[in-house]
Amino acid sequence: MRLVVGVSGGSGIPYAHSILEALRALEVETHLIVSSGAKRVMSAEGGPQLPELSALATHTHDDRDLAASVASGSYRTDGMLVVPCSAGTLAKVAHGFADNLLSRAAHVTLKERRRLVLLVREDPLPRPMLLNLLAAHDAGATVMTASPGFYHAPDSVAELLHFVTARALDQFGLDVPGFRRWKDEG
Repeated sequence: MRLVVGVSGGSGIPYAHSILEALRALEVETHLIVSSGAKRVMSAEGGPQLPELSALATHTHDDRDLAASVASGSYRTDGMLVVPCSAGTLAKVAHGFADNLLSRAAHVTLKERRRLVLLVREDPLPRPMLLNLLAAHDAGATVMTASPGFYHAPDSVAELLHFVTARALDQFGLDVPGFRRWKDEG
């Protein structure tokens, strides 16, 4: 399996780190794109930084490189995740505005009818963003919020991240080890 992982400038870079860790453990080929906004958020939040994310990815692409492999529909992938998905990136995806590699790769994913998962981490949701969520959905994206469940009685932030990671990767038919599903006996 080959997935593109876009990291945009929304708060929540630890979600991207968790997803990249899981994909690496599952031996999924990953193509990482980190936006300039995400780099600013990394610096401000002090969590996982670009070298840590890049080390987990199979390939890393410069967000300004519109000639990268993942910018073309002829380059086959099994889909893309944007995690976290900022309000600005959401608007670009919803309306087909492809001004950087991350938004171009998302556009290609939709035009090729591949699975695109947008993991939004923003509250409250103003009307323009709600409309963009609906437009992205109607364009073919799966829109998820970074809202962990609590029925598995998490003891740590890592377990909350793991929950969201597992649910996002469910969208690609991937089973993340250690994920307890509702009413699992194990």
